[in-house]
Amino acid sequence: MEECPPNNAMPPVDTNSGLTATLAHQRAAFLRDGPPTLAERRRDLLKLKDAILARQEEFVAALNADFGHRSQQETVLLDLGSTVDTIKYLHSNLRRWMRAERRSTAMVFFPGSNRVVYQPLGVIGIVSPWNYPVSLALTPLATALAAGNRAMLKPSEMTPATSGLLASMLADIFEQDQVTVVTGDAKVGSAFSALPFDHILFTGSIPVGRAVMRAASENLVPVTLELGGKSPAIVERGSPLSTAAHRIAYGKLANGGQTCVAPDYALVPKEEIDNFVASFKEEVAKLYPDIGADPDYTWIINDHHFARLSGLVEDARAKGARVIKIGTRPAGTSQSRLFLPTLLLNVTDEMDVMKDEIFGPILPIVPYRALEDAVAYVNARPRPLALYFFGPDGPGRRLVLDRTTSGNVVINDTILHYAQDDLPFGGVGMSGMGAYHGPEGFKTLSHAKGVYQQPRFNVAEGVRPPFGKFFDFLAYFIMR
Repeated sequence: MEECPPNNAMPPVDTNSGLTATLAHQRAAFLRDGPPTLAERRRDLLKLKDAILARQEEFVAALNADFGHRSQQETVLLDLGSTVDTIKYLHSNLRRWMRAERRSTAMVFFPGSNRVVYQPLGVIGIVSPWNYPVSLALTPLATALAAGNRAMLKPSEMTPATSGLLASMLADIFEQDQVTVVTGDAKVGSAFSALPFDHILFTGSIPVGRAVMRAASENLVPVTLELGGKSPAIVERGSPLSTAAHRIAYGKLANGGQTCVAPDYALVPKEEIDNFVASFKEEVAKLYPDIGADPDYTWIINDHHFARLSGLVEDARAKGARVIKIGTRPAGTSQSRLFLPTLLLNVTDEMDVMKDEIFGPILPIVPYRALEDAVAYVNARPRPLALYFFGPDGPGRRLVLDRTTSGNVVINDTILHYAQDDLPFGGVGMSGMGAYHGPEGFKTLSHAKGVYQQPRFNVAEGVRPPFGKFFDFLAYFIMR
């Protein structure tokens, strides 16, 4: 196979033939070199961590440019910090995960032994979104490297400054036959998804996830789909409304609401809605005292999504919703993409805002009479990526945990489960397929190979012909 040029000479990979050649080059290198050792994997993880830390200010600037305005602290905490923490977690646990697992052996096969060996799959395709373009690109990449794989990464074209920085950073620290960044538009993304990878990990919307899975199926490529959907926040009757409102507001408004696990709507006891609204407004004012000019409040990514969110509000208003905007836009910001926090009351299923994932700072509030009604409301819809419950330990909490199914659950807070490195993260049903983070991530991007070892002398010889009395004894032992 023709050798690829050095990193600094590698042309952009933006054609079908170029994509195929890059994948072939990585697969050939994987087969040539074999699985990397523990030391090599740890070295790669540390290189990635150090490169992120060295470019922290560059990433802050790039994300601010891509969003028009992106909170510096949110970038450091939610994009960069979460990735660095995950890398440290992978580094610390890798030795244990790489060990072969002993498994039990039936007595009739004594003294044979069983074990499971986790080996790299090969080349992983990673398709990452725009909302957290560092974390949702590099966390899967770090997991793939920890599992001993090579990777091709397709970041979003909607964050060009950040995607360009990712490409240059990864080209500086990895050879192209180990990690490659593919840039381009949706056409390139479609071609990327159709490649015969050993696994594809996609994070994004449900419609694009369907397309990725459809393309991958042509080559029988297994997929992990991290999607989204409408994650509910259930406030149990009598729960402290100020606490619930504060934590729902944080989860809803972080990154301008552009978070796949953001609470999409709130289920609140009917008689407590007015108090919840008042508490929510107060808590937003505490989080963002001058929201129209607050440096901590992130803008919407582009004009298309700003118009989409505005259309959701106007559609709801036209169909009878009560719209409550919190704060005011300062004069002279008519061209900015600052979208004010918005509450919607009197919502119905006919409104567009109740059909699709919102992905912005709009919170519909749905009343319920009994907690069983709230559970039924959630269960009548596709299973969410996350569910948030606010209430004490008791029968209400147990009802929600036992009778609903979601990717993850957070009790008395929102979105923080994503930062728990030892928990699996993933959806169920329409909100996703498969999981990563924690040991589940390592196993997702590994092949669990069962190995049975037979010694020279073993009981199993008695189950082969010619059959005799020893076989009859073994058969009796097995069947009784």
